[in-house]
Amino acid sequence: MINVILLGPPGAGKGTQAKLLEEKLGLKQLSSGDMLRAARDRGTVVGQKAKSYMDNGGLVPDDVVVEVVFEYLDEQKSGRGNIFDGFPRTVEQAAALDRKLAEKGQRIDSVIVIKVRDDRLVERIAGRFTCAKCGEGYHDKFKHPAVDGTCDKCGSSEFKRRPDDDPETVKKRLKVYHEVTVPLIDYYQKRGKVAAIDGELSIEDVSREMDDVLVSLEGVETSVSGG
Repeated sequence: MINVILLGPPGAGKGTQAKLLEEKLGLKQLSSGDMLRAARDRGTVVGQKAKSYMDNGGLVPDDVVVEVVFEYLDEQKSGRGNIFDGFPRTVEQAAALDRKLAEKGQRIDSVIVIKVRDDRLVERIAGRFTCAKCGEGYHDKFKHPAVDGTCDKCGSSEFKRRPDDDPETVKKRLKVYHEVTVPLIDYYQKRGKVAAIDGELSIEDVSREMDDVLVSLEGVETSVSGG
């Protein structure tokens, strides 16, 4: 299995790029954020643990995040591999993931860091909203539905915004990222796994740069190049 980690601040485009890689490579996007929000919305035990931290822009404790992600890994029986989106976020989580993958005879093959300036991120995140039915993403400034009030993908007229996407909460999330998650880059650099990409490029250009990084991995070349 191929295991790729996407690192970057909130709003850097990790989710968008993970979905593109999922389509091209047949990997499974593993978004800890999506899983935690789903657990929170369902009111599960682990979701209740995470709720107070998430709604206030704080970092969910390692043990809670690890519990959610490892539950999925234990249930995964097949597939080409995973794209870790939003996990790990701390060195402790990274070490736990290394141990978990080693138990399964796997490893992290590449870590791609998407870099975007903080002021751009606040603008990006604060304007986000999604279709309440299918989850298609939109933005107040950068991406409107073709027909106002109607989702391009499924035709729904219901939209929602995440409670942690207001500007002040975004700034808190960025502060947490710089203090806690940035040290992960050094952790993986020491293992020779890191490639950095300019996240302020267009979605298409970022995707092409990711292809250039991943084409060097065993088993990826044919899928990315189309050869």
